[in-house]
Amino acid sequence: MARFPFSAIVGQDEMKTALLIAAVEPAIGGVMVFGDRGTGKSTAARALAALLPPITVVEGCRFGCEPDQRGTCPDPCTSGRKAKQAVPFVDLPLGATEDRVIGALDLERALRAGEKSFEPGLLARAHRGFLYVDEINLLEDHLVDLLLDVAASGENLVEREGLSVRHRARFVLIGSGNPEEGELRPQLLDRFGLSVEVRTPESIPDRVEIMRRCSAQERDPEGFAGQWDAAEQKVLRQIARGQKKLPDMDVPDDVLHDAAELCAAVRADGLRGELTLMRAARALAALKGAKAVRREHLLEVAPMALRHRLRRDVLDETGSTARIERAMEELFE
Repeated sequence: MARFPFSAIVGQDEMKTALLIAAVEPAIGGVMVFGDRGTGKSTAARALAALLPPITVVEGCRFGCEPDQRGTCPDPCTSGRKAKQAVPFVDLPLGATEDRVIGALDLERALRAGEKSFEPGLLARAHRGFLYVDEINLLEDHLVDLLLDVAASGENLVEREGLSVRHRARFVLIGSGNPEEGELRPQLLDRFGLSVEVRTPESIPDRVEIMRRCSAQERDPEGFAGQWDAAEQKVLRQIARGQKKLPDMDVPDDVLHDAAELCAAVRADGLRGELTLMRAARALAALKGAKAVRREHLLEVAPMALRHRLRRDVLDETGSTARIERAMEELFE
């Protein structure tokens, strides 16, 4: 069945912007999407992954090696041939064991042939793609810790049962959850680059349009996808342009000063807020084809970069997003 087009998703602009930023700048640290059930969280992530052009890999490599990195993973990568494959999109189920996530000794091969061999886990499958965790707030904390560490380092190190294996694992981590089912620990939430809030649309025209598009996609998936092909190609060109421009994007000192001033004003914990704010603003400016990062780019990404890093204030019960918007108004009018 054809995927639901990314550009056909109604509303949820902040979520879509965050995902595009992560596609342009994977080092952003992942995207956390909190919100109501049935608001298109997983649909948007899957649609973006399916939209991206295929990646080039070494044929037969279980770790998705790039051709110029052949031989640097646990597999010999003896194949000299290249192959194209879709950008990986891996679902991590809540009941997954640590062995399934990071990989483990191939017991069948060990028992049959007496050889120690590494069986790659979900992290290896997600390399150069997306790792999606639905209801991440219900995932065991030690697994969330592990995912965030690997996402930050870009490498997975496994040392157990006499094995010592290291392989690349660079992926965009996307977590989603419903706050009513439990909150993610603040120290773990802070490790995500961007945090997005999605809500059920209140506009009647929007709700009608969602039903209309879902119905059209169910009746004729291929035909519906074709109607959105031009819009999808436009998004794809935007991502390609952003990836190309990102290395040369300049962040002026006055914008860096704005970022530091805003983080200090909202009392964001640590310096991760400033760094994420800077990276997100650069990626957004690149996506929009700007020559340099400006204050408007910084202010647009500020809520998603900072809302999950604010300390609780017992004297101010205002939501974190409102606190950030109030600080921006006071500082920058």
